[in-house]
Amino acid sequence: MPYRLEVENLNVYFGESHILKDINININNNMVTSLIGPSGCGKSTFIRTLNRMNDTIPTFKKDGTVLLDGKDIYDPNVDVVDLRKKVGMVFQKPNPFPKSIFDNVAYGLGIHGVNDKDIISKKVEESLKAAALWDEVKDKLEMSAMGLSGGQQQRLCIARTIAVEPEVILMDEPCSALDPISTTKIEDLIHKLKNDYTIIIVTHNMQQATRVSKCTAFFLHGEIVESGLTDKLFMEPVDKRTEDYITGRFG
Repeated sequence: MPYRLEVENLNVYFGESHILKDINININNNMVTSLIGPSGCGKSTFIRTLNRMNDTIPTFKKDGTVLLDGKDIYDPNVDVVDLRKKVGMVFQKPNPFPKSIFDNVAYGLGIHGVNDKDIISKKVEESLKAAALWDEVKDKLEMSAMGLSGGQQQRLCIARTIAVEPEVILMDEPCSALDPISTTKIEDLIHKLKNDYTIIIVTHNMQQATRVSKCTAFFLHGEIVESGLTDKLFMEPVDKRTEDYITGRFG
């Protein structure tokens, strides 16, 4: 089976700082991959290279290749707006727009030129259902999204992401600001979504990595120390540094 994403010899610099060092990893289609490691080890910088969000930082430089479905996403001919449609992002802190619930989900459709009201309504409903939020909000779609709870806001952000039909969903610690019940709902949602999307999740929560992901990569000081099947990495780590991290000796 071809890989959805292939990263080869990726190095990332912000000015003189060498943030990511010789990153090599393949990401499977329709599978959840967790990125673990201590704060400041490069996990978030890495996922931001996958939809070119680091491009917004003036001092950003990179070498190496990032392939999505075999195509180089840093090719000069790549339309970055189109790329971010294919590779959606859910952030650590829920970031709904100060608009209605309906308009939040419909927002991306408008950007990508969808104007038919019937299509938009259908897509909003489908996306809210896919994000396990429809039953909670179907009677208050015109209410401000800012009135939702934190967990509901995060599921709304996931609905907004999937409305434009991405191939890949990046999640940067999507549960770190949430209570345990909301976290469980997001994890249940990740299990459902992996049937239709390739998901990469940054998490500080080791138990979460074991619960939601098939594969895991351990980052340390800007390098991938070890990657592979989650069960094997946690049960039989090859590298002593991996063992030390997952047993809580540092990090």
